[in-house]
Amino acid sequence: MLILFACGENENYKQNNSFPDIYPDYINIFIPYNIAPLNFMIRENCDKIEVEIKGKYGELRTNGKFKISFPLKEFSDLLSQNKGDTLLVEVKARINGKLLKYKSFYWYVSSEAIDSYLTYRLIEPGYEVWSKINISQRNISNFDETILADNNLTEGSCMNCHVGSKQNPQKSFFHLRGPKGGTVIVDGEKLRKLNTKPDGAYANAIYGNWHPSGRFIGFSTNVVLPAMHTIHDKRAMVYDTKSDLIVVDISTDEILTSPLISRPDRFETFPEFSSDGKKMFFCVADSVTLPANYQKLHYNLCSIDFNEKERTFGSKIDTLVNSQKISKTVSEPKASPDGKYLVYTSFNYGTFPIWHPEAKLYCYNLLTGQIDTMPELNNNLNYSNSYHSWSSNSRWLVFASKRDNGMYGKPYFSYIDKNGKANKPFVLPQEDPEFYDYTYKSFNIPELFEQARLFDAFDIERLYKDEGSLEKLKYLEK
Repeated sequence: MLILFACGENENYKQNNSFPDIYPDYINIFIPYNIAPLNFMIRENCDKIEVEIKGKYGELRTNGKFKISFPLKEFSDLLSQNKGDTLLVEVKARINGKLLKYKSFYWYVSSEAIDSYLTYRLIEPGYEVWSKINISQRNISNFDETILADNNLTEGSCMNCHVGSKQNPQKSFFHLRGPKGGTVIVDGEKLRKLNTKPDGAYANAIYGNWHPSGRFIGFSTNVVLPAMHTIHDKRAMVYDTKSDLIVVDISTDEILTSPLISRPDRFETFPEFSSDGKKMFFCVADSVTLPANYQKLHYNLCSIDFNEKERTFGSKIDTLVNSQKISKTVSEPKASPDGKYLVYTSFNYGTFPIWHPEAKLYCYNLLTGQIDTMPELNNNLNYSNSYHSWSSNSRWLVFASKRDNGMYGKPYFSYIDKNGKANKPFVLPQEDPEFYDYTYKSFNIPELFEQARLFDAFDIERLYKDEGSLEKLKYLEK
């Protein structure tokens, strides 16, 4: 019977004019030619399914009961042979003894690759309580995953904000909390642990991004408070009671700042450097009484000049997006490496988007000042889209989205064409297409990397336990 089913041309299939109900949704999407197999399943109660992928150069056929898993090498070869072209995907199924042939769909294989590695923090989507956290690295050309840091090895401490520099793929950082923690700076094979709270400072560094030179990191220093809503359709919110911006020179361990980006009457946060390093983008709001006026907390998107050679800031702040005009707040700006675009998250109020179901992504054109609402990314009803990062070639965007169920964030990829238009996103492929149904953790802060990280969880364990390795930063100008 299996042989007969595999030779489906000999059976009479009834044409179904609808697309198959597959999960994940991989129907009519742009994919990079170096992506792992797009394994999927049919949600209907079927006996057998057969899938055939047809390209200009080659075909691939496979079958299963209700799940489809493509062989890695054959799938990769088919994509490589057809990059820049289109693949036709045909799905046939036997459901309750009936033979159905569904409406065909397409995979548009981009000739522009995506960076091969994705890192993310795996964490339960709770509010204040969590137990197990790790930072993992996934090779997205296959299904290999490596744990880079594991809080089982660091006395249960929190770890967050693993951020890399696209222009310097061997540079990254993340915060390792706890009594022996610090900010871990990764520079190739060298690991350092910094104390980012000098004497007299009110808070450690939290949100940050690299300067393209790899010498500087822009950070915000935040006093963060979580709060629970009493409103039935709200869950939680996180807000700052104080925040300023600093730039750390990791070659001298000095902190640079300016009165313009550390005003006591304003909350400055989420620094991000332009691709040429000459500007620092950030979000800033007028301070309000909290938590009483939390709904009045609206952040503008702004920029200030930065002189890398002189290590100085400009004399004025430019406002790119005025929150009063859009009646929303702005957070998490990320600049494309080609210098053309700045994607940010916007939602009703506050600074922390993941508990805001209305959070959506927008694209600011740095050449024209126009704002794209990115409808292909934001057609997911009231489930938040938030943290995002660019590929090194500016053609792919990865972002965290709760579009499946409103609770668990998963990494989605979207192809960004040469005109800046985003295309229908697709979730990170897994070897078992049921993976997301039984994995109860969020993929937090997805970041793309060109190369694999050169450290592992045991390196981080040794660094954490070495209390003498903690280096202290100092202010150049306070």
